[in-house]
Amino acid sequence: MASKRFKVIFSPSAQKEIESLEADDAIRLVKDIRSYLETSPIPLGKKRIKKLTNFEPPLYRLRSGSFRAYHRIISGEVIILAVAPKKDSGKILKKHQ
Repeated sequence: MASKRFKVIFSPSAQKEIESLEADDAIRLVKDIRSYLETSPIPLGKKRIKKLTNFEPPLYRLRSGSFRAYHRIISGEVIILAVAPKKDSGKILKKHQ
């Protein structure tokens, strides 16, 4: 039996952030987003995906190289809210509290 697939949707701001990256970084990031988040967007012992504390609704982070993709799961869809270099993560988190 095939596992459930989640639909991944990029917010307009996340889309812009990805488009502004170097091609290699953007390709790796989108590949990681698709391979991890379409099948299991909730952390199940994987170190790459983390549920962040003190966010309502829950906010998750996917690590991909030196970048982070922040997402929420809403009615079976994974919404990519933001993509940022690791060093800018603090700014992103403040925006989504």
